[in-house]
Amino acid sequence: MLEFVTYFNFLLALTISAAYFYQLVYLMYGIISLKKPWIFIAGQEHRYAVMISARNEEEVIGELIASLKAQNYPKDKLDIYVVADNCTDRTADAAREAGAIVYERFDQVRKGKGFALGYLLHELRADVGESGYDGFFVFDADNIVDENFVAEMNKVFDTGDYAALTSYRNSKNFADNWISAGYGLWFMRETRFLNFPRMLLGTNCAISGTGFLISAGVVKENGGWPYHLLTEDIEFSANCALKGQRIGYCETAILYDEQPTTFRQSWDQRLRWSKGFYQVDFKYGLDLVKGCFTNRANKFSCYDMLMTVAPGMLLTLMMIAMNLILLVTAFTEPDYIARRVFHEATGALLSAGVMFYISLFTFGLATTITEWRKIRAAAWQKILYTFTFPLFQFTYVPIALVALVTKVEWRPIKHTAMSSEKLRARLDGRVNNQELTRF
Repeated sequence: MLEFVTYFNFLLALTISAAYFYQLVYLMYGIISLKKPWIFIAGQEHRYAVMISARNEEEVIGELIASLKAQNYPKDKLDIYVVADNCTDRTADAAREAGAIVYERFDQVRKGKGFALGYLLHELRADVGESGYDGFFVFDADNIVDENFVAEMNKVFDTGDYAALTSYRNSKNFADNWISAGYGLWFMRETRFLNFPRMLLGTNCAISGTGFLISAGVVKENGGWPYHLLTEDIEFSANCALKGQRIGYCETAILYDEQPTTFRQSWDQRLRWSKGFYQVDFKYGLDLVKGCFTNRANKFSCYDMLMTVAPGMLLTLMMIAMNLILLVTAFTEPDYIARRVFHEATGALLSAGVMFYISLFTFGLATTITEWRKIRAAAWQKILYTFTFPLFQFTYVPIALVALVTKVEWRPIKHTAMSSEKLRARLDGRVNNQELTRF
């Protein structure tokens, strides 16, 4: 038993290290290539539709629409649509008052963002026609976008090389506490050390929930938006990898996203994400494995996406379970054997915990250093939250376990309003978090 667990721990650690070694290469690319090596110049200004799926977001929807109305882009080439999805508040009215075209949807069976986006695309096809727009932006209601967001995305889109584009995801409320900071570092790490290197290497990026652009050609080919899993963004990314449709990244298009600040909200959100990853893995996992060997043009993109959706956390849970079982069995053995078993099991658990912390801290530290000027927080907060980032990620362990055995449904996250004026004050460093409440 002792020998088996020893070999099991070694092989598991070796397997995980080998499988994700390529992300260390990404890390090196992200650190070395601090300046963007590409310059895009648009030949034309395309016509876009903005799609916002909102459920009970009357407090924040107006600020997003205001930031879209303030874009440095021709007003006649950017239309803003909101689908008020099963709302019980004034979301629809608030969106209309802010200047958006609003569709209201009430469906208690087909719930979720994927269904809402599919509904909106269906309505737009009927009202505007299939050739009305060149592309479709997707935002969450709590976002605020930089005034040059659309213009910068248009530069990359105009190359005609990409089926979809993702953007730089910053945080509106990084400095609120260790939870919001954990999210903020994770999304910045995703942009700097995943999508940025992918763009450099010419492999597929992945969209991340909000702030992305889909070409009208892909929408037409897909017959709308047929992605209805709990993580429809990852489902779309996996499908693009399999089809050989390229997803690009625009670093200069900046979006500000509001993150949860309570553990209850964070638990619900990440539980949905974890369940959604399992769903994507179950639906696309085998095809992605096959794509790693048979998809000539996109082998590495398939592998990268496979590692993204692979239930790596379950392997960690397996290691923990095996060593806990070993600890329990130690009590039934003679003292000299029990001491050896206890030493081996506790050593493996401690070693795994330390290595897990160090690896996550390394990514968090690299992100904090490279994105230092983009993180709107006091210096001591940036340093402190770099150390708490691994702890935030540790909380995924019980979440991944619960998601495996629990039915999960989409639940709304309560958002609070932050005007563009407040956000700009924070970005300019003119006020701190406490002073923002006075605006």
